[in-house]
Amino acid sequence: MVLRDLTPSAPLLSRSRAPSPQELQRIPWLERLEPAARERALASLRVVEVEPGELLCRVGRPPVYWFGVIDGLLKVGNDSAQGSTVTYMGVPPGGWFGEGTALKREGYRFNVQALRRSVIAGLPLDCFDQLLESSIAFNRFLMQQLNERLGQFIAARDIDRLSQPDARVARSLAALFHPVLYPGVGELLRITQQELAYLVGLSRQRVNRALRSMQAAGVIRIEYGGVRVLALEKLRSYGPVA
Repeated sequence: MVLRDLTPSAPLLSRSRAPSPQELQRIPWLERLEPAARERALASLRVVEVEPGELLCRVGRPPVYWFGVIDGLLKVGNDSAQGSTVTYMGVPPGGWFGEGTALKREGYRFNVQALRRSVIAGLPLDCFDQLLESSIAFNRFLMQQLNERLGQFIAARDIDRLSQPDARVARSLAALFHPVLYPGVGELLRITQQELAYLVGLSRQRVNRALRSMQAAGVIRIEYGGVRVLALEKLRSYGPVA
């Protein structure tokens, strides 16, 4: 997939707009805020549509917004010293990311790329800081977010150690059905087999075989344009791990 840089200059900001009422309903932390904090956030939030292959964030660039996915799918990763691409995680609808970078005000240590056409929300960092200073509800959300993210990265390390492809696909798919980090997914994840292959680091053909095996076991159902989970706990432990 060809990368097209979207940061940090004018194109992102010039293409942004105010979110619609329907898009605001898909921002999970917004309804938790106190009235004054919510009004402050509503006045600052912007949304932008990004195309497949575009970079929302690039390694070394300073953060300007805290981002979340309204619709679509992003890949968070980096390039290794050997020149290969390392994928840290996928971010489906409802997911917000980069709060650690925003808190530390350091350059991004990862690239964030759109795998499909996506609608992204951004909260300017000055508003992010104001909410940190004034909103208990916002701080609680961030604490929960950071705690769940830590657990996600520990699980990702375990996935990296798996040599059995079916187990790798199952664990990686289960991570995208995280009800706290990605509340916009529900039971049906809109993802193609090629997109899942990008996230897992396997061929599309091998991912297809793994999905069909899981479907035969009654763990998932392959639907047009996506995957429906039927037994999340079984998906999290599916397949041999050797």
